[in-house]
Amino acid sequence: MKTFITRSRRLRGTPFTSRLEKHGVKSFTVYNHMLLPTTFSTPEEEYNHLKNHVQIWDVSVQREIEVIGKDSSELVQLMTCRNLSKSKIGSCYYAPLVDSEGGVINDPLIYKLEENRWRICIADSDVLLFAKGIASVKNFKVNIFEAKVDTLAVQGPKSGKIMEKIFGKEINNLKFFKFDYFTFNKRKYLISRSGFSKQGGFEIHTDNIEGALELYDYFFEIGKEFNLKPGTPNHPERIEGGLLSYGSDMDIFDNPFECGFDKYVDLNSDIVFLGRENLIKIKEKGIKKKLMGVKIESKSIDVSQGIPMLDLKENEVGQLRSAAYSPKFNKVVGIAMIEKNFWEVAKKFKINIDGNFVSGEICNLPIV
Repeated sequence: MKTFITRSRRLRGTPFTSRLEKHGVKSFTVYNHMLLPTTFSTPEEEYNHLKNHVQIWDVSVQREIEVIGKDSSELVQLMTCRNLSKSKIGSCYYAPLVDSEGGVINDPLIYKLEENRWRICIADSDVLLFAKGIASVKNFKVNIFEAKVDTLAVQGPKSGKIMEKIFGKEINNLKFFKFDYFTFNKRKYLISRSGFSKQGGFEIHTDNIEGALELYDYFFEIGKEFNLKPGTPNHPERIEGGLLSYGSDMDIFDNPFECGFDKYVDLNSDIVFLGRENLIKIKEKGIKKKLMGVKIESKSIDVSQGIPMLDLKENEVGQLRSAAYSPKFNKVVGIAMIEKNFWEVAKKFKINIDGNFVSGEICNLPIV
């Protein structure tokens, strides 16, 4: 039986949804009250294509929040445990957001657009309300709003070549986690060297629907020589690469140390951020669980919620958070929160998949 999604103001498409349907999208999921495409062909075909060619993804669900005003830098720093005191215009920073208890709110990129203007992406409604709540309590002089921006990701080893053909040679001078403005058809686009894959690529932040659709269509006009195809964030590829997905691999009940964000937690400088004192205590005590990779002897799995992992004596030793079949390893790979006494690489466990126990082993992230 087919399941259909009814669209409404509560569940929006994106400017590119009609184009995706034209290109044969097979399924969507919902993120940030918006439609995120999940399949065009098969996960295996899309995985292999991403690793060898180039894809364009509609990731407009990555909503973006702007923070503007004289207190904007103080507010943004309060939200993250990463030290932004030496941040530069033209750079974007991977920065875990934490609450007063030290729990992870989200893990966006933070763009420094101007001296008192920041953009936070990915930013769902929780992040918007989080920022507004802090600003209200602190009486900060800031303006906080969701930017009218829809993002296209161009990912894969041929991404540089197709981007150069559209935006010029200068695009390939852009370094990882840097951004600049480039022109197509007399419209300027903020483009960052970033993306939710390990294959390299760019993210194009569009703020004009007409121009965005012209750009999207032009990619396919010239895309044949690069074997361009529409795609989506690829589940097995991002798991292998150790790219974490908030809400799946981690949530507010996990702290940055448990998620492997140690290098983004600055407890040595005098920067002020929420949860600092609790994170100091957590570091002193040491963590009792952390995210690690796993390999499971199965060809398929469905992880709609955490699945307990058991040792050979039936003791729970972890929880599987994300998993997918990997064409590279010819088995399921995943990301799991593992208890401290089970951190040894290659240690064996078992897990119940559809009523049958299968074996697996612990590994590091990224999975190689």
